[in-house]
Amino acid sequence: MPLSCGIVGLPNVGKSTIFNALTRSAAALAANYPFATIEPNIGEVAVPDPRLWVLQELVHAARVVPATVRFVDIAGLVRGASAGEGLGNAFLSHIRETDAIAMVVRCFEASDVVHVEGAPDPLRDIEIVAIELALADLATLTRRVERLEREARADAKLRPRLEGAQRLKASLEAGRPARTFSAESLEREIARESFLLTAKPMLYVANVDETPTELTKERVRSVEQEAAQDGSRALRLCGTLEAELAGLQEDEAAEFRASLGVERSGLDELAAAAYDALGLMTFLTAGEKEARAWPIPKGTRAPQAAGRIHSDIERGFIRAEIVSYDDYVKHRTMEAIRAAGLVRSEGKEYVMQEGDVVNFRFNV
Repeated sequence: MPLSCGIVGLPNVGKSTIFNALTRSAAALAANYPFATIEPNIGEVAVPDPRLWVLQELVHAARVVPATVRFVDIAGLVRGASAGEGLGNAFLSHIRETDAIAMVVRCFEASDVVHVEGAPDPLRDIEIVAIELALADLATLTRRVERLEREARADAKLRPRLEGAQRLKASLEAGRPARTFSAESLEREIARESFLLTAKPMLYVANVDETPTELTKERVRSVEQEAAQDGSRALRLCGTLEAELAGLQEDEAAEFRASLGVERSGLDELAAAAYDALGLMTFLTAGEKEARAWPIPKGTRAPQAAGRIHSDIERGFIRAEIVSYDDYVKHRTMEAIRAAGLVRSEGKEYVMQEGDVVNFRFNV
């Protein structure tokens, strides 16, 4: 199953509006009352990659196939969700099934759109979500620690794992999410095994007015500062504007963005940021049939990357013929690239790099 990014936040912050714009659909009900979304909505979103269009022109490919990232629109969270308030456990279980989280934070002014806490306050709203996720994790980890305490009494070799779980629990109690531990640490290993919510990569999405006021800008700055403290990334977009742009033809949308002085849509930024947060990178293939971007986890070796195309290619892997994208664009044809000695032959231990243009050799 493809990796997915859950869109979360308090009710009425613009989650479903952003989801609908991302997926160019009306799958998610965007309404002015809490819990308009109950069951999660799921959509595949193309990750923008202008390299594909260049490769298509060079090789005269019949079509372009971008990489995609899966987004899940999840019902709004309220205070007490970890204890069953609102949609409670269902909400948390839907987050648990995703691989990263995009937290939408309301920074816009709209007197006709109710706020469950009375008025927008980004830091308070972020704290509500963070506390509920941490409380759910604490409940999970408390049970894990109790079990490890029993097991460690019978097997001393489990003592380090118990101590790691205790450190992780203490960190959550102090308000520090599990993702703040290094990826290689014992604590993160335990967090992954326990499916902790706060171990997931986090994106902060500041949803702003079409014409941001000074108050809106101050709210965005607070979101950006909070993200920086968390070691996460923040981006801003206007959900209503992006929804309007998503309803236009591409040339009309490009003209509209140009009139606003915007080169790249906020939705493209969000898709790319989610792709990165999920730990994905891209290798490329180019031929007459298609120019295609293939998503793989960072650190993937060549045979496993080949398996992304087809399992038979991985089983029969011989070598990968690799050209850097920049060399491909500079020399324009494979004949010229080979003449320049820029085609690398890599074996089974090669770790794929972002933007590798690849041709896999394999036994049938």
